[in-house]
Amino acid sequence: MSATRSSKPAPRSKGAGAVFEILLAALLLAGLSWAAVRYHYQRGHLLWHNDAEAHLNIARRVVDSRTPGYEQLGTVWLPLPHVLMLPLVRQDRFWRDGLAGAIPSAACFVLAGLFLYAAVRRAYQSRAAAAAATALLALNPNLLYLQATPMTEPVMLAALAAVLYFTVRFRETQGLGAVLGAGVAALAGTLTRYEGWFLIPFVTVYFLVAAKRRRWLCVVLFGAIASLGPLYWLAHNWWYYGNALEFYSGPYSALAIYQRALEQGMARYPGDGNWVAAKMQFRAAARLCVGLPLYWMGIAGLAAAAFRRAWWPLVLLALPPAFYVWSIHSSGTPVYVPQLWPFSYYNTRYGLVALPLAALAAAGWVALAPRRVKALSALVVVAAGVAPWLAYPRAAGWICWKEAQANSEARRAWTREAAEYLQSQWAPGDGIFMSFGDLAGVLRTAGNPLRRALHEDNRPEWEAAVGRPDLFLRERWA
Repeated sequence: MSATRSSKPAPRSKGAGAVFEILLAALLLAGLSWAAVRYHYQRGHLLWHNDAEAHLNIARRVVDSRTPGYEQLGTVWLPLPHVLMLPLVRQDRFWRDGLAGAIPSAACFVLAGLFLYAAVRRAYQSRAAAAAATALLALNPNLLYLQATPMTEPVMLAALAAVLYFTVRFRETQGLGAVLGAGVAALAGTLTRYEGWFLIPFVTVYFLVAAKRRRWLCVVLFGAIASLGPLYWLAHNWWYYGNALEFYSGPYSALAIYQRALEQGMARYPGDGNWVAAKMQFRAAARLCVGLPLYWMGIAGLAAAAFRRAWWPLVLLALPPAFYVWSIHSSGTPVYVPQLWPFSYYNTRYGLVALPLAALAAAGWVALAPRRVKALSALVVVAAGVAPWLAYPRAAGWICWKEAQANSEARRAWTREAAEYLQSQWAPGDGIFMSFGDLAGVLRTAGNPLRRALHEDNRPEWEAAVGRPDLFLRERWA
């Protein structure tokens, strides 16, 4: 008897379906990112944050300075975010309006969402749960604001999400490709923010436990790649500053600035040396950044995630919050929120590191839902998570934007006034003797290249001008 040909269409391959999911997620994330960048660009918000202005100008001085080049990457802040801006910051227009920093941040936001989707999809074996976790992350207006600015948080988020994806994938495939991917992602994190250094030993232990074959090869391969970042930065600081720990203890480090402030009579930061207060400061910032409904759904969802045996994703995403509690307690890191003393805004964005953990945990309830109601469960979870932003859809309710607005108001005013004055008074060839920092924003606003300034990063010309101004200080302005 001859075989009969089935009349049913051939099912779509699993690979084609996965590609379609990723492409759709990329399209939605890119559209959301573009809308947020456009919104904040049109309102002039891109460089409101002091650090956003500084990151942009550090990248610019690599290509526009009395002494341009690699050394202008400086110390304290890690180099990858500035390197990502270099292709665009050369253009005067992109430098002046901040888009040179916003575009790389936006691209990293999209990558972070894609890696989170793929990681949660594997961890929970649920498209609906992955979509819910990604939506909870991507629809947060605090993150949407930061990804429209030259800040480092979106770059670090992309690195963290990539580490999560490759480590979850390794559990299933046991492939060296996943180890390599995790190592490169961790390396990117170590060159972006210092919590990336904190992750290395924990992820190394994960590979030691999760590897079923070639265990030591996996451990050594990941550890060697990820450790290149800290080793490189220690060598960079030693070579240029004579102190491998210049970024930590040098005169421009956060610790040194804090110590000088204490010597001048400033009260200690809340949480400094007090674990309870440190946890309280971070928790308050996390609630404001994440939103109260998602914060509590995330706490409740820890049980659901644990039931689905998503132990490692929970541990990995809990490490950045633990790092910041530790930093507040032991490293002189201030986090101020308006509800707690000193009742102001500073580094509130650090609470945003709790967002991926809250999104993953809340999506655990979707993963537990019966198949027939998974899509409805995802909609309910996402709607509850974004409810605060829908109920009060104004920028004043977004704590990261509000901090940038409140803390930059005076700086933006004097920057504009100084830029207008210089524009009307400067003659061709005039130079200015100044510290870098916030004052670099005056030159950017005025449309004058940074090479017209002589600042502390122009060694040895700066040192000569400071030591013998009678011989070497030729600037007309100061």
